[in-house]
Amino acid sequence: MAETNMLTEFGKVLIFIITGLLAVGFAFFVNKLIAPHKPNPEKNSSYECGEETIGNSWIQFNSRFYVIALIFLLFDVEMVFVFPWATIFADKTLIAQDARWGWLAFTEMLVFIGILLLGLVYVWKKKDLEWIKPSLFIPKTDSKIPLEAYQNINKEKYIPFKNKLAYADKPLETEAQTIAKPKFTPRFKKA
Repeated sequence: MAETNMLTEFGKVLIFIITGLLAVGFAFFVNKLIAPHKPNPEKNSSYECGEETIGNSWIQFNSRFYVIALIFLLFDVEMVFVFPWATIFADKTLIAQDARWGWLAFTEMLVFIGILLLGLVYVWKKKDLEWIKPSLFIPKTDSKIPLEAYQNINKEKYIPFKNKLAYADKPLETEAQTIAKPKFTPRFKKA
């Protein structure tokens, strides 16, 4: 009798895992060989959308961000289950074989959506969906300047600064004469 050497299903999974680990390890090895390694303080700093970082990057976030993300994920995953249900529920050949399939699918989806809605109502009642809202108030000061003076200043139209040529007796010859030049030289921080 000839022995047949067959791989079990677990053996196939083991080979798949080993192949995946080797592929990932090979990619990391090639990256280590090819990629330049030139660290500097700018590269090692935290990235804040192009802004220069201020303070420590390990700050606490409001936990409501995570609650909103979990609720979004919950209803996003719901759509993954609703789509196949809708395709089966609309299958006329399956329902034509036995009418109970349609009622079973409809009842299952009602239970599923009902459980999700119960979770949403629970989160809503706990007020986890409400953000901190600022309270609006009019600041009061002990200033001797009347409020109308501030309102008049706010109503004034802003007139940009014009250079000395704008006040000369003769009319301006070019538009460039009306544009004021900055009184400082901008300096950008370079690494």
